Amino acid sequence: MLTLEEVKETFEFLDDWEDRYRYIIDLGKTLPNMPSELRVEGNLVKGCQSLVWIVIGYDKNADQVTIQLDSDAFIVRGLIAILMTVFQQQSPDRIVDEDVDELFAELDLLSHLSPTRGNGLRSMVSRIKQEAQDLRGQRAIV
Repeated sequence: MLTLEEVKETFEFLDDWEDRYRYIIDLGKTLPNMPSELRVEGNLVKGCQSLVWIVIGYDKNADQVTIQLDSDAFIVRGLIAILMTVFQQQSPDRIVDEDVDELFAELDLLSHLSPTRGNGLRSMVSRIKQEAQDLRGQRAIV
C-alpha cells in the first residue's frame, strides 16, 4: 500500500508539474474499481465536477474507518489515491482532526488544479470527515 511519505518524496523528486500530473494519474490506475452495485446515487459525492462515489465502513473492534472511493476521471482517481494514504484505516478521531490543508499546501496541489477540481477535492475531504464525525458520534452514544 502506498504511503503518504512515498507520495511526498515523489512530489519532491518530480520538479515539473506535467510529470506530477502523470504521477497522479498513474496513482489512480493502481486503485481497485468500485463494484458497480455501489456506484449509486446515494454514494455520490456532491460538489465534484466528475462522478465520485464513496462508501465508508467502520471496524468497531479496531476503531478503524475503511474507505472506498472511485471516480470516472483519471486525475480524480489519482487524487483519491493520495487521500487514501491519509485517511484509510484511521480512527474517526484521527480523520476528523487531520489537517489536510497542510498537506495540500506542502504538495502545492490546489494551486495546480482547476478551481472545480480543487472544490471537488475539498468536497471529498468534507464528506470523509463528516462520515467520520458521524461515526465518532455514534461511538459516543454506545
